[in-house]
Amino acid sequence: MASQGTGYDLSASTYSPDGRIFQVEYANKAVENAGTAIGLKCKDGVVLAVEKLVTSKLLVPGSNRRIFNVDLHAGLVSAGLIADGKHMANRAREEAQAFRDTYRYASPIKALASRLSLYASAYTLYSSVRPFGISTIIGGIDQDTNEPQLFMIDPSGVFWGYHGCAIGKGKQLAKTEIEKLDLPNLTVNDAVQKAADIIYKVHDDAKDKDFELEISWIGPESGGKHQMVPADIIAEAGRKAKEALDDDMED
Repeated sequence: MASQGTGYDLSASTYSPDGRIFQVEYANKAVENAGTAIGLKCKDGVVLAVEKLVTSKLLVPGSNRRIFNVDLHAGLVSAGLIADGKHMANRAREEAQAFRDTYRYASPIKALASRLSLYASAYTLYSSVRPFGISTIIGGIDQDTNEPQLFMIDPSGVFWGYHGCAIGKGKQLAKTEIEKLDLPNLTVNDAVQKAADIIYKVHDDAKDKDFELEISWIGPESGGKHQMVPADIIAEAGRKAKEALDDDMED
C-alpha cells in the first residue's frame, strides 16, 4: 500500500495525494484476514453463518460468539477484529432500542443498517479515532411488511442490500457458491444446510486452525425471532457438509 508520499496513513482524516484513505484500506485488510461469515436472504427468512476460528484448544466450545441478537427480529454477524464486532453489536442494540422508544414499534432492518453505517462512517472522519476493523452483516424480518432483509456494512460506512453476501478470508469463493443458489425459492430450513456447505468449502484446513460453525436463523422455524440454530441441527448440517466435501475431493 505504498503511497506517493509518506505519513498519509497516520490519520483517518488525511487523504493521500491519489485520494485514498489508508486506514480504511488497512481496516479492510483486517476483515480479509478473519474467518468467513455469510448471510442468505431466503423466501421466508434470513440465515447467518460464520466460520469461527479456534485460536486455542483451551477455549471453551461455544464461547466468544460471533453472531449476536440485535432485537427480537434482527441479528448481526461481523468479520474482523472481534472487539470491534462486539462494540458494533452493542451499538446496534442501542439503535434498535432507541427506535422502539421513539416510534413504539420494531425498527426496519434498513433503518438499523443506515444508522450503523453512519456510525461506522463517523469513525473515518476524525484524527482522534480509527475506522472499525470489521465488516458487518445485519439481517432480519421487517415487522410491518413481514419481508426478510439483509444488508452488509463495510469499514468505510457504505452499506448495501443483498440477497446473499459474504465477508472475511474466504469471501470470493463463498460469493461464487452463493451465486449458484436459488435464494428466492430457498427456505430457511434448506438454507441452513447450504450455509454449512459453503462454510466448510471455503475453510482451508491446511492453513487455518480448527473452527466452530455458528448458524442463526429467523423465519417460521424460529417463530419469526432471531435465534441460534439448535446444536443438533448444526451438527447434522456439518456432518453432511463434511461428507459432501470428502466426496468432491475423491472425485
